[in-house]
Amino acid sequence: MKGLADTGFIVAFLNRNDRYHEWAIELADQISEPLLTCDAVLAKAAFHVQNCGLVLSLVHDGLLLPDFNVQEHLTPLRELAKRYADRAPDLADLCLIRLSELHPRHSVITVDTDDFRVYRRNRRELIPLISPPV
Repeated sequence: MKGLADTGFIVAFLNRNDRYHEWAIELADQISEPLLTCDAVLAKAAFHVQNCGLVLSLVHDGLLLPDFNVQEHLTPLRELAKRYADRAPDLADLCLIRLSELHPRHSVITVDTDDFRVYRRNRRELIPLISPPV
């Protein structure tokens, strides 16, 4: 499975008390190559689980692969921030939208469907999502 990891998936995977923990564990068992993500997602996940070491272990163990340089994509990120200003997206979301543009065959793995159902890649395209059942 190819995917882009959002914060909620990482938090659910690491936190046994998270309501989506079982979903995240089952999904992780299906992953055959590292999930792409960005530093902003890793930082946000580390903040939420209050443990940088746990998040970094997911990179070390090959579940996650940070694959994004903000400086290289500054112009499109600024355009996305402007386009979605009414939703006040954080940097992690903007980076994932951009990663989705760069890797169109990857779905965003998220629990944040409210925002990601609104966001569009390449201005008009729906972003494919993998999310917990409702």
